[in-house]
Amino acid sequence: MMEMVVSATKLWQRIPKAVLFGVAILLQCALLVLMVADRMQILRDGREVTLQTQPVDPRDLLRGDYVVLRYDISQLPAGALAGKPSAERNSVVFVKLAPNANGLYEAVSVSAEPVPVTAPEILIRGRVSYSCGSPSPIFCEKLTIKYGLESYFVPEGEGKKLEQARNQQKLRVVAAVLPSGRAAIKRLLLDGEPVYEEPLY
Repeated sequence: MMEMVVSATKLWQRIPKAVLFGVAILLQCALLVLMVADRMQILRDGREVTLQTQPVDPRDLLRGDYVVLRYDISQLPAGALAGKPSAERNSVVFVKLAPNANGLYEAVSVSAEPVPVTAPEILIRGRVSYSCGSPSPIFCEKLTIKYGLESYFVPEGEGKKLEQARNQQKLRVVAAVLPSGRAAIKRLLLDGEPVYEEPLY
């Protein structure tokens, strides 16, 4: 066994540093391509849902050139999950959404596992962002849930206008959601009109 380790070490030392550097760069490029391809798949294949944004605490200021977003579905009653043990402190949950009379998607239920849905319902996957302070993780009566839709990068100088619209509840977000529940922001609507659209690449 020791001989194998020694021979592997010698082989490793014989590989030119330039080759190792090139392999490292290729791996990083491959990871970047995979991330872009994953996002493209969500935007291309995901079903669209329109979500109402909520005002954000004025102390949570614009950070750089992105707008902080919160939704009607960001804080929900736990329902049947309340008080039950969770697998971890920031457990994954699945929120069943259905459109209301205005076409905005609202929460119907929250569950720890995927549940069946029938069109036009859809499941969106989120992560509970805190626990109730119990020594063991449990689901609180009210859940604060993050969906990976909580920030949106905008051109320099555009953030304040969008923050004002968000705080006046004039800003809506169209998200693309895959059957697995993963979601990505597809476009922003200001007074019902598209203002920003995410390219597929």
